[in-house]
Amino acid sequence: MTLNQKNFQEGELAIKDNYFKYFLSPILVKNNFEHGFFTKTSSEINISFLSSYLNSNNKSCFLKQIHSNEIVFASNTQGKEVLEADGMVSDKGDQNLWIYTADCMPILFADKRKRTVAAIHCGRKGLETKIINNIIKTFKNQGCQVEDLIVAIGPSISKKYYLVDKKTSHYFFIHACDKGSISFLADKNILLNFKRLINNKNQILIPLDLKQIALMQLLNASIPISNIEISNMCTYESTQDFHSWRRSKTYLRQWNFISP
Repeated sequence: MTLNQKNFQEGELAIKDNYFKYFLSPILVKNNFEHGFFTKTSSEINISFLSSYLNSNNKSCFLKQIHSNEIVFASNTQGKEVLEADGMVSDKGDQNLWIYTADCMPILFADKRKRTVAAIHCGRKGLETKIINNIIKTFKNQGCQVEDLIVAIGPSISKKYYLVDKKTSHYFFIHACDKGSISFLADKNILLNFKRLINNKNQILIPLDLKQIALMQLLNASIPISNIEISNMCTYESTQDFHSWRRSKTYLRQWNFISP
């Protein structure tokens, strides 16, 4: 199982005298889904304002993200209180689904046939609690077929910069990695590398490859590898384009969206 990361297409949204840079997933573009992985240029912009220039008739749907595996339907975000969850699935055609990220993965899902879309905020805790499995179950409950799903993992922190202690790494390995799965057994290097690092007495911090494990969980859920794209951009490394909690302990984030 090779982690084949690729360049996402660069775009720019001009609003009056302001310019908002974003990136596009080629597979989502090919299938005509409006979306964007915005950069730090979007951090302090009102989402309703930004949405009005993307899809003026669409409702802005967003959450209070809590590093959970909770999924909601986008219509439920239109109440007075902001819901606590980390994933949304569209249930109407006039919705912009927004999530904010820094080092965690923004993952966008789309059903090519039914035109249902979803967005999740997924980091280490999301992988441990299987938010990817939850979102795919929600698609299935809506009558979607996994072979129709396309997935884009946006800019997020790379393995090189995501270092944790051995206790955290061991917990992650136990809960996030599906050791009995076909795809896991097919790539024994993941297992062997974890064991080697954890058992090395001189190894104080362990690098976690969140994108690799997200890919593994998607494959375990029977998403075809040809339907999955992963951005090669690292939020920690790309200082010009992205905020990073691990780099600077900032509370600023960048926005990501998808529409049906």
